[in-house]
Amino acid sequence: MGKRILITGAAGFLGSHLCDRFVAEGYQVVGMDNLITGDLKNIEHLFPLKNFEFYNHDVSNYVHVAGKLDYILHFASPASPIDYLKIPIQTLKVGSLGTHNLLGLAKEKKARFMIASTSEVYGDPTVHPQPEEYWGNVNPVGPRSVYDEAKRFQEAITMAYHTFHGLETRIVRIFNTYGPRMRLNDGRVLPAFIGQALRGEDLTIFGDGSQTRAFCYVDDLVEGIYRLLMSDYAHPVNIGNPNEITMNDFAKEIIKLTGTSQKIVYHPLPQDDPKQRQPNITKARTLLGWEPKITRKVGLERTYDYFKKLSQSELNKLPREFESKTS
Repeated sequence: MGKRILITGAAGFLGSHLCDRFVAEGYQVVGMDNLITGDLKNIEHLFPLKNFEFYNHDVSNYVHVAGKLDYILHFASPASPIDYLKIPIQTLKVGSLGTHNLLGLAKEKKARFMIASTSEVYGDPTVHPQPEEYWGNVNPVGPRSVYDEAKRFQEAITMAYHTFHGLETRIVRIFNTYGPRMRLNDGRVLPAFIGQALRGEDLTIFGDGSQTRAFCYVDDLVEGIYRLLMSDYAHPVNIGNPNEITMNDFAKEIIKLTGTSQKIVYHPLPQDDPKQRQPNITKARTLLGWEPKITRKVGLERTYDYFKKLSQSELNKLPREFESKTS
């Protein structure tokens, strides 16, 4: 039998793409998801394959997987503002109890363990772009803290298992990512903008539109994750696209992409919304030989093609407004 990997959050946006990658690499893939935000449609094409199996399970509870495991990727967590503000306790539990359970499993199986951390550990940054050495500017009791602090705890307990138990661990800090299989109604900026454009609605921006984000196409992100997992580096590594853009310019790109003529309308900025978000990817370039290859123009075209194929009923589920702290 070849290498065997457990991927939690397997039915989610990133998790499903990771399942595809490791199946294609010849791994025996065990997918796990409680489907609180995931969708089986993202992985149903894998069900007939002999090297893929799926378990509907909440990793916040005890996790048992029979047989050997060589790698564990913990990607189970609500990841959008709409989700983690709606289910804050579950978000905290999957980041704390879930991570603890899976670290214990990795220790038992002698498996290499990776957590999906996030650029949100930097909060509303006072350093720009954000290197891994920056400790962040995070409100620990604000509305977003259930996600931000869960991820910061994940990093802390993962490093503790590395230093105390000698567990092989990897920490990937993921910056804003987009592509096919993004959830329709999770409040992220890209599906919100495209949905508004396709429905002929004005595009909604929170704040004055000067805040920035940097968007990485999912295929590039998966490649970076794969390289980090196979590396020997245990400390956090930023994986994202450093090509920064303002929300105003991004909205204009979407209008041009969709060939529509909507206006841009403005609403107040949400609490603790980061004004700037751009990864410093020097470590990824140096340690992994990785940098994004897919331009935003090409990535947006691919993503738009995905959304254009949606049925009208699915299109109507696309969010009409979004929180601007998005992927």
